Amino acid sequence: MDPYQHCVIKSFKHDGSIHRIWQHNWLIPAHLLLPQHAALGFKVTINFETPIVEASGKVWMSQVPAVSFFLPGQWYNVVALLEEDGIRYYCNLASPFAWHGELLTYIDYDLDVIRLPDGSRQVVDEDEFELHKAKYDYPGDVQEHVLQGLSELLLQMDEHAAPFDDEVIMSYYEAWRTSL
Repeated sequence: MDPYQHCVIKSFKHDGSIHRIWQHNWLIPAHLLLPQHAALGFKVTINFETPIVEASGKVWMSQVPAVSFFLPGQWYNVVALLEEDGIRYYCNLASPFAWHGELLTYIDYDLDVIRLPDGSRQVVDEDEFELHKAKYDYPGDVQEHVLQGLSELLLQMDEHAAPFDDEVIMSYYEAWRTSL
């Protein structure tokens, strides 16, 4: 029996409209997580060549394996993309996730941080955050949470704290791949 549970990941915009859907993901069961990840309540998913549905209805396939980390209560999530030249971390500033059976959801708040395999990083989509802040009328507390989440995320990166550990990412991916 496969210990990995299928799940769907849906991200929304602040007004409740769909932003993006990752259709085929596998949740790593708690007993296969590192003890510190399990103790912190991480939800960790893996996908590869999954159909991704955009808000426009356009569907495309992911091209590289991804190990995603959803941290309880945090206003960000982390996607480790296993690329040829190393792991690229794509981090979404987002509401804390919600888990409903086989569905993981969150609200995407536009800002993203990308950390390249060489350790360099950049904050992107600041213009989109400013545009949507006005369009969706982000309340002050949401804006504060997003900016606090950005500060915490950058600190986690600087300290090479979980989940920013390439060896752990690879071990999760290899364990899943060999289970297929």
